[in-house]
Amino acid sequence: MSDDHRWRRDESSIGLVGVLTVGTRGTDGPGEVLVQIRGGSETFIAWSDQPLARGTTVLVTESRGERTLEVIQWPSQWDARPGASGTGEE
Repeated sequence: MSDDHRWRRDESSIGLVGVLTVGTRGTDGPGEVLVQIRGGSETFIAWSDQPLARGTTVLVTESRGERTLEVIQWPSQWDARPGASGTGEE
């Protein structure tokens, strides 16, 4: 019997945006991210290179296997200011 089942990636989660429900501690420890996926919301273990606080909007960049994702901070659409898009529109 193979141990390959331990390393199944969740490809459908890569590229999604979520919110940390538990902050990450960078390489010292994971947090938890809530992602809208498969017609609902699911939580995953979340790892990041830098510590990120609870409530941070993140982008899923990689799947480490079942229920474990790598994330980076991602600007929330609600954080955007008028004219801050770089398009010259005010």
